[in-house]
Amino acid sequence: MSAANTVAAVMWIAVTCYALFGGADFGAGFWDLVAGPARRGDKQRRLIEHSIGPVWEANHVWLIFVLVVMWTGFPGLFGAIASTLYIPLTVAALGVITRGSAFAFRKTVVACWQRRTLGMAFALSSIFTPFFLGAAAGAVASGHVPPGVGAGSPVSSWWNPVAVMSGVLAVVVGAYLAAVYLTAEARRTGDAVLVCQFRNRALGAGVVAGAVAASGLLWLHQDAASLYHGLMHRGLSLVIASAVAGATALVLIYRRRFVLSRIAAALAVSAVLWAWAVAQYPNVLPPSLTISSAAANHSVLMAMLICVALGAGLLIPSLVLLYAIGETSDSPIDTSAGQRLYGRAGVFVADRPLDEE
Repeated sequence: MSAANTVAAVMWIAVTCYALFGGADFGAGFWDLVAGPARRGDKQRRLIEHSIGPVWEANHVWLIFVLVVMWTGFPGLFGAIASTLYIPLTVAALGVITRGSAFAFRKTVVACWQRRTLGMAFALSSIFTPFFLGAAAGAVASGHVPPGVGAGSPVSSWWNPVAVMSGVLAVVVGAYLAAVYLTAEARRTGDAVLVCQFRNRALGAGVVAGAVAASGLLWLHQDAASLYHGLMHRGLSLVIASAVAGATALVLIYRRRFVLSRIAAALAVSAVLWAWAVAQYPNVLPPSLTISSAAANHSVLMAMLICVALGAGLLIPSLVLLYAIGETSDSPIDTSAGQRLYGRAGVFVADRPLDEE
């Protein structure tokens, strides 16, 4: 494998990690939005905060890594995307900032109206951000981003059926992943009502995600024929694997095998992403900009691979330890209203007496 292909594969692994971890992070914000009024939805929101609190900032490491690798290893690709898709990317960046600020400040306020306002900002930005990131990805996949700085339309490049469908799919998939993960978290609390709520949401979101993905193939057939052809030929095995894994996840959720359902759901989403990569290979910007033509010179790529290997030796064990601590913590959250909220490791977060509606 050439250095350019290796760097591209590393970058796509990071995209997959961001879709799985960051996507579920955004999806948790969606469920925060639809949890209901302050009193009725308090248990669900406490569980969401408890689940994403230790890791929500770490999840964006993958996005930063993707941008740095693209900028350094594929400057032509980065220039074309940044100069053509600056509208959705700017909105997504503002969404990340708004979301993080609202999430952090909501845990420090007491008044119900303050929590409601910050909670709305957190939840809505959790929807806008993945939508615009997904729309940007759909614009690239459908060939609406031509090579060159500012060569594409800043509006029609991402405001088209395939890109919009990709944005919707990003929101739905994030909600699906979050519901699957939160179902397992809810079981750890021993609250049967919470388990039932998130189990039903995982089942519903899984069906919707499958329907959106299937309908997206119809739009691809009309608006991105080359990508559709690649998915139906070179990427067909991965498309089938995604469908099988998704169906398996739904069966496991229905049978209350929540840990295994996490694995199956992650495999379903990963297979979709890698089906896209295989279908589009060797292009990074369809229909003509290939991996080799967009890559930096060989010495830059080799230096990057060395740095990535060294950095991964420090970063990956740290992330594994972070998630492992969260999963093995023996201090489950107290979801009863008006109680103190503790993080997974038992760290005090906030005293939050629940105001009346």
